[in-house]
Amino acid sequence: MNVIVNGVRAIVFGFHKQVFLLHPKVLIFVLLDLPSLLFFSTYTLLALFWAEIYHQARSLPTDKLRISYAAINGVIYVIQVCIWLYLWIDDNSVVEFIGKVFIAAVSFIAALGFLLYGGRLFFMLKRFPIESKGRRKKLNEVGSVTAICFTCFLIRCSVVVLSAFDSDASLDVLDHPVLNLIYYMLVEILPSALVLYILRKLPPKRISAQYHPIL
Repeated sequence: MNVIVNGVRAIVFGFHKQVFLLHPKVLIFVLLDLPSLLFFSTYTLLALFWAEIYHQARSLPTDKLRISYAAINGVIYVIQVCIWLYLWIDDNSVVEFIGKVFIAAVSFIAALGFLLYGGRLFFMLKRFPIESKGRRKKLNEVGSVTAICFTCFLIRCSVVVLSAFDSDASLDVLDHPVLNLIYYMLVEILPSALVLYILRKLPPKRISAQYHPIL
């Protein structure tokens, strides 16, 4: 998913002038917004993984977590496709405004998800005995990734909301390629690189669905 997101962004930057000359105009929004949604789906999978660990550790049911994740993503993509279809049929500023607010809301949901489950897992690990093997490493991993993902989604939410209410503040225009690069560097490229580096060692395969405490 990271490859797809960064690949589409690379195409947009590589053919920046051509992208903003596409017709119908809705194709521009698809190229700009679809990677953002894929980025959301990719990194909320990590929040889902943390939520499962937390629920298992607390002996709470986990069977509805994946269903909720799939349902939320399904609803988000259906709404976004409907916005694109409407823009294809009737391109107007009101629907463009709704589309921006929707992306901002999705980013805010992601930020809250990381703050909620990343924070819960962090404080749960913090209560482990100090001599626990891997405790400090896991604390650093969860804390760092939570901070990175929460910050990048919150920045995206803030910038998109600003651009929705002030057209002069929009980065996704032909005249702002450098600002575009800085913005997507902060909210997608740099966070992806940092998270992949922090989590570069894959966890061992899970033998069962039961929670096993970190020793």
